[in-house]
Amino acid sequence: MPTALELYNEAEQLKAEDKLEEVVAKLEQALEIDPAYSLAHSSLAVTLQKMGKHDEAIAHAQKTCELEPDDPFSFAAMSVTYQRAYAGTGDTQYIAMAEEAMEKSRILQSQR
Repeated sequence: MPTALELYNEAEQLKAEDKLEEVVAKLEQALEIDPAYSLAHSSLAVTLQKMGKHDEAIAHAQKTCELEPDDPFSFAAMSVTYQRAYAGTGDTQYIAMAEEAMEKSRILQSQR
């Protein structure tokens, strides 16, 4: 049985081939093994965003921030996820959410 890391690495190879559905399946398998694997959540957020699945992407980006609450990059990525959700839906609620996540990233960065 493959490890979560091995499944993540397989997903990265599939991502390079633009096989997004297969990427999602591999990352979901990795999370079945290790639900706290923040890198898999982060990669799922990016992949799902590319597929136009904004709500699912946001959920995984939020989970990454929960798992890595002191990582400025996680919040910067969360901001990008919200920005792309706005671009994909036109829903203005995402603008304030993106700004809030970026501000959190800046605060964390300044504390380093």
